[in-house]
Amino acid sequence: NRAHAGERDAIVERYMRLMGLADFAHAWPKTLSGGMRQRLALARAYAVKPQFLLMDEPFGALDAQTRSAMQDLLLEVLQAEGKTVMLITHSVEEALYLSSRIVVMTARPTRVREVIEVPFGYPREESLHESAAFGELRSYIRNLVMQEYAAQARQAN
Repeated sequence: NRAHAGERDAIVERYMRLMGLADFAHAWPKTLSGGMRQRLALARAYAVKPQFLLMDEPFGALDAQTRSAMQDLLLEVLQAEGKTVMLITHSVEEALYLSSRIVVMTARPTRVREVIEVPFGYPREESLHESAAFGELRSYIRNLVMQEYAAQARQAN
């Protein structure tokens, strides 16, 4: 129906613009870069208006610069959309930069080892990575993660 088509077009336009893809609206997906494909995937996920998103290592295959840009874009989208996102990542720095709460899991059997409330407000900027508080919390979390990695290695032997 025509009303639904107009609503669909408005939703597509909104998320293409929000993700910085408006100029590529008519491009074939195979012609998009890896970062653009990630932005398109994020746009598609938000377009269906979910209550929350589960993102499993969403930026793992991207180069460092694109990964950083995607993290900042995700923060912008989160601020604009106000949705809850559960992000699964092996990157302590990524978890700390993007999250308000970090759940560190144990080695097998998997359980919650510790829940860490991240004390940094939003919006966040790249300079946060250089702060002493960020560095201290990053070291603390890395230590927890490495303890679990060592425990898993012991179980394997």
